[in-house]
Amino acid sequence: MTTTKRSNFGAAIRTTILLASLMGLFVVVGALIGGPETALMFLIFGAIFNFFAYWFSDKIALRMARAKPVEESEAPRLYQMVRELTTRAGLPMPKLYVIPQEQPNAFATGRNPNNSAVAVTQGIVKLLSEDELRGVLAHELAHIRNRDILIQSVVATIAGAITYIGYMLLWFGGDDSPLGIFGVLALWLLAPIAAALIQMSISRQREYSADATGAEFCGNPESLASALLRLEEGAEAIPMQVNQASEPLYIVKPFSAGGIAGLFSTHPPIEERVRRLRQMRPSFA
Repeated sequence: MTTTKRSNFGAAIRTTILLASLMGLFVVVGALIGGPETALMFLIFGAIFNFFAYWFSDKIALRMARAKPVEESEAPRLYQMVRELTTRAGLPMPKLYVIPQEQPNAFATGRNPNNSAVAVTQGIVKLLSEDELRGVLAHELAHIRNRDILIQSVVATIAGAITYIGYMLLWFGGDDSPLGIFGVLALWLLAPIAAALIQMSISRQREYSADATGAEFCGNPESLASALLRLEEGAEAIPMQVNQASEPLYIVKPFSAGGIAGLFSTHPPIEERVRRLRQMRPSFA
């Protein structure tokens, strides 16, 4: 089995496990709240979430970001850079979108390389040099090549679903629930933490992997390393409010999270990402 086929098979298995876990979670919570009848109702909810998570997670992510499709006549240089990188990476050309935000940031989404999209903010095009922007685009294409985009989009949907379950617990649960009011409140508080842990466990290592693969695509690890440092400064200077479920999709965290919230960050520290990239430089010399 080739490396690409193994990657595709592994991504399919991981996605199936995630979707099955979501379905099971809905059924268990429904049974705890109101027995078999409620479990059946939550099973239906779970099936609907799974359907939308698989087929529409990319469109949901783009809509949440208010991303707009951009034509080649509007951004010829952007198209040229992406086309050069996809040719080098052996990938089909993704759809390109621009997010009307001044914060410099970007993300990739889609079910597979043939149904993928890359979205960049207006701010990133203004802030970065051409070489740095190429590094960022290479990173996003690496997510596509590494088959991260479906899993990341599904995880974002699942995280949102878990948080939604917490609210349903608070709404439907109560004194009549087998859990009791205190159990319902506990699960309601723990739901967002569980969602954050799921996102963090899946997202951090994928960022390191996409950094390394992206450096290979653009041929210069320093391009991405320099871009990451400037993006972190830009994100701190211009915070961008995004739906927390979609936050792991972005190349850098759209808003700062210090204290306890920082412990659940889905993004690895920028300084560590830069250090690893710069360690790769001798192999590109």
